[in-house]
Amino acid sequence: MSSPMTPGITAARLPAETLSQNFSDLHAPLDRHEARVAADRCYFCYDAPCVTACPTAIDIPLFIRQIATGTPEAAAKTIFDQNILGGMCARVCPTEDLCEQACVREAAEGKPVEIGRLQRYATDTLMAKQSHPYDRAAPTGKTVAVVGAGPAGLACAHRLAMHGHDVTIFDAQTKPGGLNEFGIAAYKSTDDFAAREVDWLMGIGGITLQTGKALGADLSLDALADDFDAVFLAVGLGGVNALHTAGEDKDGVRNAVDFIAELRQASDLTSLPVGRDVVVIGGGMTAVDAAVQSKLLGAQNVTIAYRRAREAMSASRYEQDLAASHGVRLLFNVQPVAIHGNGTVREVELEYTADDGNGLKSTGETIRLPVDQLFKAIGQTLQTDAGLTLDGRKIAVTGAGRTSRAGVWAGGDCAGGGDDLTVTAVAEGRDAAMDIHATLMGSN
Repeated sequence: MSSPMTPGITAARLPAETLSQNFSDLHAPLDRHEARVAADRCYFCYDAPCVTACPTAIDIPLFIRQIATGTPEAAAKTIFDQNILGGMCARVCPTEDLCEQACVREAAEGKPVEIGRLQRYATDTLMAKQSHPYDRAAPTGKTVAVVGAGPAGLACAHRLAMHGHDVTIFDAQTKPGGLNEFGIAAYKSTDDFAAREVDWLMGIGGITLQTGKALGADLSLDALADDFDAVFLAVGLGGVNALHTAGEDKDGVRNAVDFIAELRQASDLTSLPVGRDVVVIGGGMTAVDAAVQSKLLGAQNVTIAYRRAREAMSASRYEQDLAASHGVRLLFNVQPVAIHGNGTVREVELEYTADDGNGLKSTGETIRLPVDQLFKAIGQTLQTDAGLTLDGRKIAVTGAGRTSRAGVWAGGDCAGGGDDLTVTAVAEGRDAAMDIHATLMGSN
């Protein structure tokens, strides 16, 4: 077995039992007693600020009261009415920046009600019963194509199926789930939860799944529009931004999203290679997930290098602190200018930056860090626009996801106006489904 000090990129830096412990559940689930105690801290506010802060507008005081009164299944139904992927959102949603930050307990005491963990307790309780809480309406005879089986696509498909429409989901990957399955840290979604959640969601009936079908390569929007009564695009952002830095093509340089996906799908963590000296370029959740998981796999030195100040990082302060707690070094106001090495990366040259109020400027001062594995995590790009009008680098939408083409809606990361959060994608898919339903039934 290798060790954290072994140079280069190698597997099995840590024993299997250590890796299993490292990648166990980040937050242990609450038991019944713990949930009742946590629920008792809620003030059950009228016009609660936590509800306003939730992108899916879950009635948080109501579901917490239902937990407090010993009816977690009813609490789960309250959650699922607004967010059918409430189980995953309870695990990955940045509650510290949304509902829990808005909690009046946070304002008064610096310790909010544990809304995320309570949501998980409720949804897990109901899902464990292996039954689906919704029934389909009578068939409408209408068909809808949903392209993309990530959070937005799944939420849209479920709501449409519930209203009696027949839905076909197409996805480019070999299995559904989108970023929930392939794009988040393994310790945030353990025990194959993403796949189990999809299976549970499909229990509504009326949804057919076709994998290995990508828009552009295998599917055309014209054909979909001809074959279905409506189309919802939830294709995400499949491309990865380049660094545009000399040496970017060297061995040892790869996309962070590919690394995270490989780790998420691995059946044996000891088989995953990781560098001794790892540098991640970026400041978002993907950068943090790649950095922390590199450390958990046994990398000796891991650094996140971000070109702006800490306050500008899109990763929450909680996630930044999580990275630091695992020994990840965070460098701010540095950007890569060259990647050095004879065919294989050995050093990354970083230049200090400064913002004088008129934009980011280079200072000319540089440092070099040893690196044998460098991850790019500077954002993703839309791979196909299907000929639709764009808003910047995303598909332009109005209202509840209407695109520039009649009969075609879009939502999630591929659509303009969102914030690239799972919970926001769910809201956009749900709302688009209701607009599609109203249009198909002639009420719009």
